[in-house]
Parts: sequence; C-alpha cells; structure tokens
Amino acid sequence: MKIVTYNVNGIRAALNKGLISWLSDTNADIVCFQELKANTEQFDQRVFEQLGYHTYWFPAQKKGYSGVGLICRIKPDKVVFGFGKEIYDFEGRCIRADIGSTSYYSLYIPSGSSGDERQVFKMQFLEFFTEWTSQQLSERQNIVLSGDFNICRTAIDIHDPIRNATSSGFLPEERQWFARFMELGLVDSYRELNPDKKKYSWWSFRAAARSKNLGWRIDYILINKSLKEKLIMSDMDNNQFHSDHCPVWAVINP
Repeated sequence: MKIVTYNVNGIRAALNKGLISWLSDTNADIVCFQELKANTEQFDQRVFEQLGYHTYWFPAQKKGYSGVGLICRIKPDKVVFGFGKEIYDFEGRCIRADIGSTSYYSLYIPSGSSGDERQVFKMQFLEFFTEWTSQQLSERQNIVLSGDFNICRTAIDIHDPIRNATSSGFLPEERQWFARFMELGLVDSYRELNPDKKKYSWWSFRAAARSKNLGWRIDYILINKSLKEKLIMSDMDNNQFHSDHCPVWAVINP
C-alpha cells in the first residue's frame, strides 16, 4: 500500500501545474491532500476518478482557505469528515477513511505563523488533537496519520535550527508537544527508515529558499507501532513543484 501526503497549497493551482500527470505516474493507493483552498464546485473531481480513485473532500467553510482531501483506489468501509468539534471542523482539517483494520487520515494542523492569536489557537488545537488521537488509537487497530503538521520535530528537520528557535513551527513548546505526542505509540515513517538524512518537505517562497534548499520538514506520515514491521519504504519527492511543499510517501504492507 503506497500512501502519499501532499500539501498542494491550492488544488486549482496544482492542477494547472500538472498534478494529474504526476498522480498518474506515482501509482499511489491513497493520496492525502491538504490546503485545497477551494470548494468542490471550483475544481473538476472527475480527473481523479478517471484515474480510478474514490474521492472525498472536506473544504473549509471560509472560501480560499485550508481544506483537506483523501483519494483511494480501494473503496473505504467508512469515511468520517472532521473531528466532531465545530471550531476545528469549520476550517476543514481532517478526513478519515477506514479500509479493513486500518484507518487513514488526511490532516492539516493549524499554523501559528500569522500572529500570536493563531499561535494560541494552534497550541489549543494540539492539546485537543492529542486527546483525539489517543481515542482513535484505542478504537482502531491500525492508524496512519498523514498530513501537514506545521511543526519540525527536531533540529535535523530544519535548515537553521538556531535562527529559527523563536519561529512558529519550531518553538520549544511545539517540539515538546510533538515528543509527547509520539509517546502515544506512534512512529515517524520517514525518520524511522532515514534516521540521519536531512531532507525537507516545505520551503518559503522568499529569498529563493527552495533553490538553496533552505527548508523545513513539516509533512509526515505517522503510523502506530503495530504497523512498524510492515513499513517498507518512505521518502520525499523533492523534484515536484506543484506547491511550496513536496509529496511525502510511504509503502506499508497491507
């Protein structure tokens, strides 16, 4: 089972930059999208269906903002939209698809980079998300959490950990949260198989950051420990340019 997570930073823009051609070539079983920035009436869902995918979309109520999608070749047994909490579901941040004994999630964690108010919102969300994930782990045999977490876990995940120590996405309290979160019984698929590799999944549009590879690893595929032995491969495709992020993928034995 090949799983891909990709923050497309606007699905309409990504489609115009060749997203479907890439999707056809990547041969993924499940693709989790974040930052749709569009309602379902604003883009052609059929282009995904023509590739053999079942498609599920959960846009934000606010136009041109946030939103997640999940497409899969196997029709899910069940699909759940949102967390069941209005303040977060208003922003379109979660889709869950159950296939057999495994639940797959497309997640978009809030960013705090726009100011103090959103940083407070982000930290409140993270505490809610910890409790919510703990509940999911108790209810589901296997879970695969895929998405943009807007946090670098450790210093190896960011190009300049010293200068960015006071930046949202690499704040000490965010990294401490992530460490506690992983203690729920989760495995970082990329870091599990690439313990020392410096590779990033997002670059600022400013100062030619991508061409200089001044990036951040903020996109993850996290699995519970029962799937760890079934994890075969995980990597990032830095050569795709549909977005300011790149696709992150993992292969797991079903």
